[in-house]
Amino acid sequence: MPSAQDPFYVVKEDIQDSIDRLQSNFHQWENTSDTGEHLNLSKEVLAACGSIEWQVDELDKAISVASRDPSWYGIDEKEIENRRRWTSNARTQVRTVKKTVEARKGSNTTTHANMNGMHRELMRHPDSHQSTSKPNQYAAGDNDDFIESESDRQMLLIKRQDEELDELSLSVQRIGGVGLTIHEELLGQEKILDELGNEMDSTSHRLDFVQKRVAMVMKKASVKGQMMMLCALLALFIFLFILVFFT
Repeated sequence: MPSAQDPFYVVKEDIQDSIDRLQSNFHQWENTSDTGEHLNLSKEVLAACGSIEWQVDELDKAISVASRDPSWYGIDEKEIENRRRWTSNARTQVRTVKKTVEARKGSNTTTHANMNGMHRELMRHPDSHQSTSKPNQYAAGDNDDFIESESDRQMLLIKRQDEELDELSLSVQRIGGVGLTIHEELLGQEKILDELGNEMDSTSHRLDFVQKRVAMVMKKASVKGQMMMLCALLALFIFLFILVFFT
């Protein structure tokens, strides 16, 4: 079972938090009736969808790298499949929210364009009541209020976009830190493997040297000498056996 310190689970937890915030904003977007707030929430939700989709794509790339040799990362094929299933579910959730908001946004844009057309038509054909100075004063005041309201909304939108960019920057920094940790771990594993390979080469050379020396000794010794050596070893074995048996 992979450790909780596995970089995948660190990034997964970060992405899941972003998805939870996205779902909360999406529910707020569904329940709001204010046009200005609805527009701001639409932009906020779409920006969050783009950020989460990018993070999920980067996580998918890391999973593809790990799938080439799962044992190297201490996981198995089942764990690879579970990770891919999670990223697929996360991408489906985000795309569902994105399509819903974009569909409603397109509908609102069409309605807004129709209202603007009607407004321009009325401006071209003013009635007798709008020809007096007093209604014109009211219209000018309404225009000033509208401009001020739109300015406040634009400032609020810019502020929210700045907050989203700051949050995205922090997410990128965290992902970058995880990438550096993985890189350092791989370098450490590579160093250990190099040292192990060098030790194995050294041991192999020593073993070859000992085998050659034994072969040379056996080659130089005569058959008679070999028999005497075997007899001596046998006598030593019998002596030790008797010594151990009687003691």
